[in-house]
Amino acid sequence: MSTNPMHQFNVYRIGPEINLGNVDISFTNASLFMIISALTIVSVLFVGTRRKAIVPTKIQLLTELSYTLVSKMISDTAGLKAKPYFPFVFSLFMFVLFCNMLGMLPYSFTVTSHIIVTFALAAIIFLGVTIIGFVNHGIGYLKLFIPSGVPLFLLPLIVIIEIISYLSRPVSLSVRLFANMMAGHTMLKVFGGFVISLGVLGGLLPLSFTVALTGLEILIAFLQAYVFAILTCIYLNDALNLKH
Repeated sequence: MSTNPMHQFNVYRIGPEINLGNVDISFTNASLFMIISALTIVSVLFVGTRRKAIVPTKIQLLTELSYTLVSKMISDTAGLKAKPYFPFVFSLFMFVLFCNMLGMLPYSFTVTSHIIVTFALAAIIFLGVTIIGFVNHGIGYLKLFIPSGVPLFLLPLIVIIEIISYLSRPVSLSVRLFANMMAGHTMLKVFGGFVISLGVLGGLLPLSFTVALTGLEILIAFLQAYVFAILTCIYLNDALNLKH
Protein backbone atom coordinates (compact mmCIF):
# COMPACT_ATOMS: atom_id res chain seq x y z
CA MET A 1 0.00 0.00 0.00
CA SER A 2 1.38 3.42 -0.92
CA THR A 3 2.07 5.82 1.92
CA ASN A 4 1.87 8.83 -0.37
CA PRO A 5 -1.35 10.62 0.67
CA MET A 6 -1.89 11.90 -2.88
CA HIS A 7 -1.96 8.46 -4.50
CA GLN A 8 -5.58 8.00 -3.39
CA PHE A 9 -6.57 10.65 -5.95
CA ASN A 10 -4.98 8.88 -8.94
CA VAL A 11 -7.34 8.22 -11.84
CA TYR A 12 -6.55 5.00 -13.67
CA ARG A 13 -8.07 3.16 -16.58
CA ILE A 14 -10.27 0.10 -16.07
CA GLY A 15 -10.47 -2.12 -19.11
CA PRO A 16 -9.28 -1.32 -22.64
CA GLU A 17 -8.28 2.10 -23.88
CA ILE A 18 -11.05 3.87 -25.79
CA ASN A 19 -10.32 6.93 -27.90
CA LEU A 20 -12.73 9.28 -29.65
CA GLY A 21 -10.43 11.07 -32.04
CA ASN A 22 -7.73 12.57 -29.84
CA VAL A 23 -9.87 12.33 -26.69
CA ASP A 24 -9.41 9.44 -24.28
CA ILE A 25 -12.88 8.34 -23.11
CA SER A 26 -11.75 5.12 -21.43
CA PHE A 27 -13.64 3.79 -18.43
CA THR A 28 -11.82 4.76 -15.21
CA ASN A 29 -12.11 4.29 -11.45
CA ALA A 30 -13.76 7.74 -11.33
CA SER A 31 -16.38 6.55 -13.84
CA LEU A 32 -16.94 3.40 -11.78
CA PHE A 33 -17.61 5.26 -8.54
CA MET A 34 -19.91 7.76 -10.23
CA ILE A 35 -21.95 4.82 -11.53
CA ILE A 36 -21.88 3.17 -8.08
CA SER A 37 -23.07 6.43 -6.52
CA ALA A 38 -25.91 6.77 -9.03
CA LEU A 39 -27.00 3.14 -8.60
CA THR A 40 -26.86 3.47 -4.80
CA ILE A 41 -29.07 6.57 -4.93
CA VAL A 42 -31.60 4.83 -7.19
CA SER A 43 -31.61 1.76 -4.91
CA VAL A 44 -32.09 3.79 -1.73
CA LEU A 45 -34.90 5.85 -3.24
CA PHE A 46 -36.59 2.76 -4.70
CA VAL A 47 -36.50 0.86 -1.40
CA GLY A 48 -37.45 3.97 0.59
CA THR A 49 -40.53 4.75 -1.52
CA ARG A 50 -41.67 1.23 -2.37
CA ARG A 51 -43.69 0.76 0.82
CA LYS A 52 -44.98 3.88 2.53
CA ALA A 53 -45.46 2.64 6.08
CA ILE A 54 -47.02 4.79 8.82
CA VAL A 55 -44.05 3.90 10.99
CA PRO A 56 -41.23 4.47 8.49
CA THR A 57 -38.21 2.24 8.15
CA LYS A 58 -34.76 3.80 8.37
CA ILE A 59 -34.40 3.95 4.60
CA GLN A 60 -37.89 5.42 4.18
CA LEU A 61 -37.09 7.99 6.86
CA LEU A 62 -33.82 8.87 5.10
CA THR A 63 -35.67 9.30 1.81
CA GLU A 64 -38.38 11.48 3.34
CA LEU A 65 -35.87 13.64 5.21
CA SER A 66 -33.84 14.15 2.01
CA TYR A 67 -36.98 15.13 0.08
CA THR A 68 -38.14 17.51 2.83
CA LEU A 69 -34.69 19.08 3.21
CA VAL A 70 -34.33 19.91 -0.48
CA SER A 71 -37.95 21.02 -0.82
CA LYS A 72 -37.60 23.44 2.11
CA MET A 73 -34.24 24.60 0.79
CA ILE A 74 -35.80 25.57 -2.53
CA SER A 75 -38.82 27.25 -0.92
CA ASP A 76 -36.71 29.30 1.49
CA THR A 77 -34.13 30.49 -1.04
CA ALA A 78 -35.86 30.66 -4.44
CA GLY A 79 -39.59 30.57 -3.75
CA LEU A 80 -42.45 28.82 -5.51
CA LYS A 81 -41.17 29.66 -8.99
CA ALA A 82 -38.24 27.30 -8.44
CA LYS A 83 -40.41 24.28 -7.58
CA PRO A 84 -40.27 22.91 -11.17
CA TYR A 85 -36.49 22.62 -10.74
CA PHE A 86 -36.81 20.42 -7.64
CA PRO A 87 -35.83 17.19 -9.51
CA PHE A 88 -32.59 18.77 -10.70
CA VAL A 89 -31.61 20.23 -7.32
CA PHE A 90 -32.58 17.01 -5.52
CA SER A 91 -30.56 14.89 -7.97
CA LEU A 92 -27.60 17.24 -7.62
CA PHE A 93 -27.72 17.16 -3.82
CA MET A 94 -28.02 13.38 -3.64
CA PHE A 95 -25.28 12.79 -6.21
CA VAL A 96 -22.76 15.04 -4.45
CA LEU A 97 -23.75 13.66 -1.04
CA PHE A 98 -23.38 10.02 -2.05
CA CYS A 99 -20.12 10.64 -3.92
CA ASN A 100 -18.78 12.33 -0.78
CA MET A 101 -20.00 9.59 1.56
CA LEU A 102 -18.88 6.67 -0.59
CA GLY A 103 -15.44 8.28 -0.71
CA MET A 104 -15.24 7.78 3.06
CA LEU A 105 -15.22 4.00 2.66
CA PRO A 106 -11.81 2.25 2.76
CA TYR A 107 -10.26 1.58 -0.67
CA SER A 108 -12.92 3.68 -2.39
CA PHE A 109 -12.44 6.69 -4.65
CA THR A 110 -13.70 10.20 -3.90
CA VAL A 111 -15.07 11.52 -7.18
CA THR A 112 -15.65 15.02 -5.78
CA SER A 113 -11.98 15.39 -4.86
CA HIS A 114 -11.26 16.09 -8.55
CA ILE A 115 -11.73 19.61 -9.87
CA ILE A 116 -12.73 18.35 -13.32
CA VAL A 117 -15.83 16.67 -11.84
CA THR A 118 -16.87 19.52 -9.56
CA PHE A 119 -16.21 22.11 -12.28
CA ALA A 120 -18.30 20.14 -14.78
CA LEU A 121 -21.22 20.15 -12.33
CA ALA A 122 -20.72 23.86 -11.57
CA ALA A 123 -20.51 24.71 -15.28
CA ILE A 124 -23.81 22.92 -15.97
CA ILE A 125 -25.43 24.88 -13.15
CA PHE A 126 -23.96 28.18 -14.35
CA LEU A 127 -25.03 27.69 -17.98
CA GLY A 128 -28.45 26.40 -16.98
CA VAL A 129 -29.15 29.29 -14.61
CA THR A 130 -27.95 31.83 -17.20
CA ILE A 131 -30.25 30.35 -19.85
CA ILE A 132 -33.18 30.35 -17.40
CA GLY A 133 -32.47 33.99 -16.56
CA PHE A 134 -32.54 35.12 -20.18
CA VAL A 135 -35.58 32.96 -21.00
CA ASN A 136 -37.56 34.50 -18.13
CA HIS A 137 -36.40 38.11 -18.41
CA GLY A 138 -34.88 38.49 -21.86
CA ILE A 139 -32.31 41.23 -22.16
CA GLY A 140 -33.65 42.58 -18.86
CA TYR A 141 -31.65 39.86 -17.10
CA LEU A 142 -28.63 42.13 -17.55
CA LYS A 143 -30.16 44.37 -14.87
CA LEU A 144 -28.71 41.83 -12.45
CA PHE A 145 -25.38 43.57 -12.95
CA ILE A 146 -26.79 47.02 -12.18
CA PRO A 147 -27.71 47.26 -8.48
CA SER A 148 -30.30 49.89 -7.62
CA GLY A 149 -29.29 52.98 -5.71
CA VAL A 150 -25.70 53.07 -6.96
CA PRO A 151 -24.37 56.57 -7.72
CA LEU A 152 -23.89 57.17 -11.43
CA PHE A 153 -20.16 57.84 -11.16
CA LEU A 154 -19.64 54.46 -9.43
CA LEU A 155 -21.83 52.52 -11.84
CA PRO A 156 -19.12 51.44 -14.34
CA LEU A 157 -16.93 50.06 -11.53
CA ILE A 158 -19.85 48.28 -9.85
CA VAL A 159 -21.00 46.73 -13.13
CA ILE A 160 -17.50 45.35 -13.78
CA ILE A 161 -17.34 43.93 -10.24
CA GLU A 162 -20.81 42.35 -10.62
CA ILE A 163 -19.87 40.75 -13.96
CA ILE A 164 -16.62 39.33 -12.54
CA SER A 165 -18.52 38.05 -9.51
CA TYR A 166 -21.11 36.39 -11.75
CA LEU A 167 -18.53 34.75 -14.02
CA SER A 168 -16.57 33.47 -11.01
CA ARG A 169 -19.55 31.47 -9.73
CA PRO A 170 -18.61 28.15 -11.35
CA VAL A 171 -15.01 28.55 -10.15
CA SER A 172 -15.90 29.28 -6.54
CA LEU A 173 -18.62 26.62 -6.49
CA SER A 174 -16.34 23.90 -7.84
CA VAL A 175 -13.18 24.83 -5.92
CA ARG A 176 -15.03 24.92 -2.57
CA LEU A 177 -16.21 21.33 -2.91
CA PHE A 178 -13.02 19.98 -4.48
CA ALA A 179 -10.67 21.66 -1.98
CA ASN A 180 -12.61 20.56 1.10
CA MET A 181 -12.84 16.93 0.03
CA MET A 182 -9.23 16.73 -1.13
CA ALA A 183 -7.83 18.39 2.01
CA GLY A 184 -9.88 16.22 4.35
CA HIS A 185 -8.92 12.94 2.70
CA THR A 186 -5.28 13.98 2.56
CA MET A 187 -5.27 14.65 6.32
CA LEU A 188 -6.91 11.28 6.99
CA LYS A 189 -4.27 9.53 4.91
CA VAL A 190 -1.44 11.38 6.65
CA PHE A 191 -2.63 10.53 10.17
CA GLY A 192 -3.40 6.96 9.07
CA GLY A 193 0.20 6.68 7.88
CA PHE A 194 1.42 7.88 11.30
CA VAL A 195 -0.61 5.16 13.02
CA ILE A 196 1.00 2.45 10.88
CA SER A 197 4.56 3.79 11.11
CA LEU A 198 4.54 4.49 14.88
CA GLY A 199 3.20 1.11 15.92
CA VAL A 200 0.64 0.13 18.55
CA LEU A 201 1.65 2.42 21.44
CA GLY A 202 3.11 5.33 19.51
CA GLY A 203 0.17 5.35 17.15
CA LEU A 204 -2.52 5.85 19.79
CA LEU A 205 -2.45 9.65 19.57
CA PRO A 206 -2.57 9.83 15.76
CA LEU A 207 -5.27 7.11 15.85
CA SER A 208 -7.44 9.30 18.09
CA PHE A 209 -6.90 12.20 15.69
CA THR A 210 -7.85 9.93 12.77
CA VAL A 211 -11.10 8.89 14.45
CA ALA A 212 -11.96 12.52 15.22
CA LEU A 213 -11.07 13.61 11.67
CA THR A 214 -13.22 10.83 10.24
CA GLY A 215 -16.24 12.10 12.14
CA LEU A 216 -15.47 15.66 11.06
CA GLU A 217 -15.00 14.59 7.45
CA ILE A 218 -18.39 12.84 7.42
CA LEU A 219 -19.97 16.07 8.65
CA ILE A 220 -18.08 18.07 6.01
CA ALA A 221 -19.19 15.61 3.32
CA PHE A 222 -22.82 16.37 4.17
CA LEU A 223 -22.28 20.11 4.59
CA GLN A 224 -20.52 20.44 1.24
CA ALA A 225 -23.39 18.70 -0.54
CA TYR A 226 -25.82 21.01 1.27
CA VAL A 227 -23.80 24.14 0.40
CA PHE A 228 -23.49 23.04 -3.24
CA ALA A 229 -27.27 22.59 -3.48
CA ILE A 230 -28.24 25.75 -1.60
CA LEU A 231 -25.93 27.91 -3.72
CA THR A 232 -27.60 26.42 -6.78
CA CYS A 233 -30.94 27.52 -5.31
CA ILE A 234 -29.59 31.02 -4.68
CA TYR A 235 -28.42 31.26 -8.29
CA LEU A 236 -31.87 30.04 -9.42
CA ASN A 237 -33.46 32.75 -7.30
CA ASP A 238 -31.44 35.39 -9.17
CA ALA A 239 -32.59 33.96 -12.50
CA LEU A 240 -36.27 33.59 -11.56
CA ASN A 241 -36.86 36.49 -9.21
CA LEU A 242 -34.73 39.22 -10.71
CA LYS A 243 -33.96 41.98 -8.21
CA HIS A 244 -31.90 44.99 -9.04
